[in-house]
Amino acid sequence: MRLDRKDLLTIKDLSLDEIGLILDTAASFKEVSEKDIKKVPTLRGRTIINLFYEPSTRTRTSFEIAAKRMSSDAINISLAASSVKKGETLSDTARNLEAMRPDCIVVRHGSAGTPQMLARHLSCSVVNAGDGAHEHPTQALLDLFTVKEHKKHIKDLKIAIIGDITHSRVARSNIYAFTKLGARVTAAGPRTMLPPGLSSLGCEVTTDPREAIKNADVVMMLRIQSERQNNSAIPSAREYARVYGLDKEKLSLAAKDAIVMHPGPINRGVEITPEVADGTKSLILEQVTNGVAVRMAVFYLLLGPVREED
Repeated sequence: MRLDRKDLLTIKDLSLDEIGLILDTAASFKEVSEKDIKKVPTLRGRTIINLFYEPSTRTRTSFEIAAKRMSSDAINISLAASSVKKGETLSDTARNLEAMRPDCIVVRHGSAGTPQMLARHLSCSVVNAGDGAHEHPTQALLDLFTVKEHKKHIKDLKIAIIGDITHSRVARSNIYAFTKLGARVTAAGPRTMLPPGLSSLGCEVTTDPREAIKNADVVMMLRIQSERQNNSAIPSAREYARVYGLDKEKLSLAAKDAIVMHPGPINRGVEITPEVADGTKSLILEQVTNGVAVRMAVFYLLLGPVREED
């Protein structure tokens, strides 16, 4: 079984059936990570290149582990080790990599639309691992997977997404994902971190974090994307933490069985307190675990099991 597409670029373009297929497939691959020998021969002979132009710990490692657990060859290329330092364009880098006949290129880039541009010019599969402040589709898929595991459904859940919405690709992908599956999403943050037209994505918008958290089934915190801002959008980190940081008192406003999520990296004491990040409601580390299973599913559904004729 495969996705009827060459690339995975956005959540916005995925159908409900495609999302369901990815989540169902991820559930079966999660079992691989629980075994003593964490490897299956599903993609033996395939080559996957991780082309990361931005720093990453969780995402790049997750993609690499996912590829290796399926017995494919995983190659990591970072900005510091690429020929961009010698003046080579991204397009030329990608074309040269494709000349080596990889089956998939996973790309993270600071400019929105980069994966789409590459996908138009490359015959191999392209997976978006985050493009600027645009989208981060596999993060949204693993978040859907995590919530569904704990809540058994997505429809009619209240999802609070709080923080730097303007500069967050995770926020956009999650708004698309959760609203598409019937959840009610409320985005909250300082006015300086709420982009114009945000409500057109299908979510409610507020500057009051308590309003967003009240009766929420899922509270998703986002860090301040300081690397994407020329000027500070807040008076100070201390003031931000006081008003928008998630602590036990604010979390008490959520549903009794609410879960706490964060795409990482977390800034303890800024957007979330240590006692909440490490508390019983926190699924932050479980998100990381599920990320490997979801990315295994994406590779499998794009590249398919190896057959002799492939």
